[in-house]
Amino acid sequence: MEEYITVTAKTVKDAILEASLKLETFRDNIEYEVIEEGSTGFLGFGSKKAVIKARKKVAVEDILKEEIKEEKPAKKEKREFKKEKKEFKETRKEFKKERKEFHKEKKAEEKPAREEAVKEEPVKAAEEIPVVTEEAAPVAEAPAEIRKERKIVPLTPEEKEEAKEKAVKFMKDVFASIEMEVEVTASFEDEVLNVEMSGEDMGVLIGKRGQTLDSLQYLTSLVVNKGKSGYVRVKVDTENYRSRRKETLENLAKNIAYKVKRTKRPVFLEPMNPYERRIIHSALQNDPYVTTHSEGEEPYRKVVVTLKRNNNR
Repeated sequence: MEEYITVTAKTVKDAILEASLKLETFRDNIEYEVIEEGSTGFLGFGSKKAVIKARKKVAVEDILKEEIKEEKPAKKEKREFKKEKKEFKETRKEFKKERKEFHKEKKAEEKPAREEAVKEEPVKAAEEIPVVTEEAAPVAEAPAEIRKERKIVPLTPEEKEEAKEKAVKFMKDVFASIEMEVEVTASFEDEVLNVEMSGEDMGVLIGKRGQTLDSLQYLTSLVVNKGKSGYVRVKVDTENYRSRRKETLENLAKNIAYKVKRTKRPVFLEPMNPYERRIIHSALQNDPYVTTHSEGEEPYRKVVVTLKRNNNR
C-alpha cells in the first residue's frame, strides 16, 4: 500500500480531484482523510484552504505489472494490456478536463461575490485617477445627484448614543469574524454619524478606489437605520481617505472641464458611486462653460461632462 500524500486546494472536492491526478488513479480508488475543511471567510477575508491526506487503495498499473511477471502474456493479452494502458491515459486526460471545467464553473459562480467584495489594494489606491473616455452625448440640465438628498431627521442625545453603539458593535463583530484587529470610534457631526477605523494595513479595508470602504459604510448604515422612522447618514472612514479622495476627484473635474473647453467634445468618466458623482457635479456646477449629468444604471452610472449650449460653437 502506498504512503499518504498531502493535498491542499480551495475545497475538499478540489483536493480529492487534485489527489486523483497526482496519484494517477480514479477518484473511487482513493482513500483519503480530511485534515482541514476550508472556508470562504467574510467578504473575501479570512478564507482557508481545504487540506486532505490521500493514497491509492489499489495501484492499477502495479496489478497489471504483477500479472505480466507471473505469466508471459500471449500476443492477444499484450494487445489488451496496451489497450488498457491507453484507456488509462485517456482517463487521466478526462480528469484534467473535468478539473478545468470545474474551476471554470466555480469562477463563474464566484464572480458576483468578487465584484461586491472587491480585491484588496494598498492605501495608495486613494490617489488613483479614474479613466475617462470621449463619446458623443446629449447635453442635459443640472444633475439629480445635487438636488436629491435624503431627509435627515434630528436625533435626541439618547438616539445618537444608541446609533453610535450599534455602529461600533457591528464593525467590531465584522473584524472579529475575520480575525483582524481594528480600533473603531464613532461620533456625530452636523447630524452625520462618523465612524473612524484605525489599525495596521488599513489599505485592505479601503479597497480599490474605496469600494470595500463603501461596502462597509453601506452595511453599517443598514444596521444603524434598521427600524428607524428617520434616516441617519453614516460616514465610514480611515486614514483620512475620504478627504484625500475628494481632493483627487475635484482636481480631476477641473482637468476634465479644461479638456472639454479645449476640444468641445463631451467626456465620459468611468462608473462611480453616488457620493463620488456628487463631488464631480458640485465641483463644476458653477463653471460658466461646462455642465454635467449622469447616465446609465447603478452600479455602472457615470458622469458626463459637456460644453454648455451657448458655448458649443
